[in-house]
Amino acid sequence: MLTVFWQFLVLGLCSFGGPAAHIGYFQQAFVVKKKWLSNEDFTQAIALCQFLPGPASSQLGMYIGYKKAGYRGSVAAFIGFTLPSFALLTFLAVANNQFSGSTVVNHIITAAKLLAVVVVSDALWGMAKKNLVSIPTIATALLTVIWLTFSQGLFGQILPIIVACIIGILWSCKTQPNINKALIKPIRPHIGLVVIFCGLLILLPLIASTNESIKIFSIFYQAGSFVFGGGHVVLPLLQPMLDGMVSNNTFLSAYASAQLVPGPMFTMASYLGASAIPQMPIIGSLIATIAVFLPGSLLLFAFLPAWKALFSHPRLTQAIILINACVVGLLANALIDPVISSSIKSIADVIAVIIGYILIKKYNCPVWLLAILLLIYVLIIS
Repeated sequence: MLTVFWQFLVLGLCSFGGPAAHIGYFQQAFVVKKKWLSNEDFTQAIALCQFLPGPASSQLGMYIGYKKAGYRGSVAAFIGFTLPSFALLTFLAVANNQFSGSTVVNHIITAAKLLAVVVVSDALWGMAKKNLVSIPTIATALLTVIWLTFSQGLFGQILPIIVACIIGILWSCKTQPNINKALIKPIRPHIGLVVIFCGLLILLPLIASTNESIKIFSIFYQAGSFVFGGGHVVLPLLQPMLDGMVSNNTFLSAYASAQLVPGPMFTMASYLGASAIPQMPIIGSLIATIAVFLPGSLLLFAFLPAWKALFSHPRLTQAIILINACVVGLLANALIDPVISSSIKSIADVIAVIIGYILIKKYNCPVWLLAILLLIYVLIIS
């Protein structure tokens, strides 16, 4: 367990670049060098983590820890990999709360918001190329954006995902009406963990009004339960849920700060939790962090015994395709509002964002360097 913790702590201190980069770090460290698991096992684990809601790289890390040292190993992997970014983002949130309103902080926030435009645009383009590969997937993404334009709240965010799943299943029934049931393996997840996951999802909103800490836990648990496609999709789900509790400036600062630290992007929850409960920032950060990672962890170990049957089930294949397309629509809507609407104030800002995007896409500019360049730009025009 201590070995697992130490190995993931080292990675948590230096794993920049987002989920795709994290998977590369894990493959080199635990498949090539340490040989904790085979390449086939690693590839299958990636597929399972991509299928389930939650942070794919953190789920993959917990799976590796589990293979090495059981459930205690999975906990050690999670803590080791998450601790550095949790500590850094909590510190940044406290500093922002302490010095909010100062000129320096305002300049940093402005630069962070412009950085968020570049990073979200890059994430959206990458997800669109991967998932919008047919007319139905493009239509799903466009309809999702249209729906979100005229809807509000968490229900408006989640409904397209549910509808996409149902349509995908019905579509597969039409295109493949006759399936040899003998070839379909029964899906037998860990029922106890599924009950815990569903129980918390239903119960927490009902008791959220009784306590501020429970309300924060409920919000981040719900967000973690419906995030498909990685940390960038936390943005559109959390924003309406935290309306009135966290300002748009703070929200985008949390998102941008998560780009600048190593480890999982889901730890933007640490920043937001500390900002939502400024009188107890460390407690708020801890509550939000545990809550946003818990659903993905429960589902990972719930479906671990059934993942082979899950992926081979023909009725779910089309559903997964449309859900991923729906996620692209969610992110596109978030790019428009609040990211661009709160960040772009002039033609000069548009030019700065375009140059930043070119630097990232064409010249592989590191995010931290782009953040410095945007801060210099803000200081020059201020």
